[in-house]
Amino acid sequence: MTIDEITKQTLLTVARFYDRRKVGDVGSLGFRRSSDLAKLVACLDWMVERRVLVPQSSSFLDLGCADGRVNVLLSYLVKRSVGIEIDEWTLEEYEPLRKSLDSALAQDQLLLPPENISLYLGDSTDESLHQRIDHETGLGFEDFDLYYTYLTMQEEFAGIIRQKARSGAVFMVYGLGRIVPRLPGFRLLSEKPLEGVLALYEKT
Repeated sequence: MTIDEITKQTLLTVARFYDRRKVGDVGSLGFRRSSDLAKLVACLDWMVERRVLVPQSSSFLDLGCADGRVNVLLSYLVKRSVGIEIDEWTLEEYEPLRKSLDSALAQDQLLLPPENISLYLGDSTDESLHQRIDHETGLGFEDFDLYYTYLTMQEEFAGIIRQKARSGAVFMVYGLGRIVPRLPGFRLLSEKPLEGVLALYEKT
């Protein structure tokens, strides 16, 4: 299984759009770090080819989605793309960025993001928020196939996923280096991080 050419071209354009608007370790927003979407696109190829991600079937939950850029990228490949962000001002960046992105994609005659993205303001560890997500999307925490975080609270999130997610669910941890820590209750799907940044942990 592979990603079709028009979708791949669209994903690369989405990646370039957001990667020009990254924040990182320095400056006034040094505490925020943006995923490199160009690297994630290459990781998605690997995941789709090995059916870790099944297009239009898998469901995705970003446990700290910031401006929703990873949710937008994944929306082209998953059935449902859900994100949670605790900082309201960060999440508020989603709408203006989406309008600019949609305009750029339309101008290039590329695919607009599907209407499968749901972003929520709140704490990813809040059970009541997950009940709301379940009510509005039909997906309880345990129903997701893929969980994502940018090297933030990965041990805490791993504990929740280990407790609540189904066996075979995959925890995607972005921002790792050469040394990939083991997590109890998970097995690594690749000994080295994909593209040097993304570790994939499958719940056993």
